[in-house]
Amino acid sequence: MAVSKQVNAASDAERMCPHRLVLEHVTSRWGVLVLLELLERPYRFSELRRAVGRYGRDVSEKMLTQTLQTLERDGMVHRDAHPVIPPRVDYSLTGLGREAAEQVRALTLWTEGRLGQVEEARRAYDEARALRSRAS
Repeated sequence: MAVSKQVNAASDAERMCPHRLVLEHVTSRWGVLVLLELLERPYRFSELRRAVGRYGRDVSEKMLTQTLQTLERDGMVHRDAHPVIPPRVDYSLTGLGREAAEQVRALTLWTEGRLGQVEEARRAYDEARALRSRAS
């Protein structure tokens, strides 16, 4: 019963604001890293898991599976299951996924280039806030 409520809630959100839901998928904690890695080349599941882990965050199999399924449903990721023993599944970006990944990469590069300014703004904000709270 709880699963059906979650599905209905997701469907309601999708109907109300579909572009926001796609944006959430693309910019999610793991979505960003998956898109950035797949922009470089196709990966097998375990390779992709290790590659994402190089960012300093280990992703669980469950979370990686959910992220890949979500991005596949949105048309960003292509899943190619080969009928061999042991099973082999390759993941790659679709044209739509490549376009989204390039946008994510541009935002990532912008963030890296502006991090110093952001840190300075945070410091100035925190100092000003501390002064205001002491004056109160």
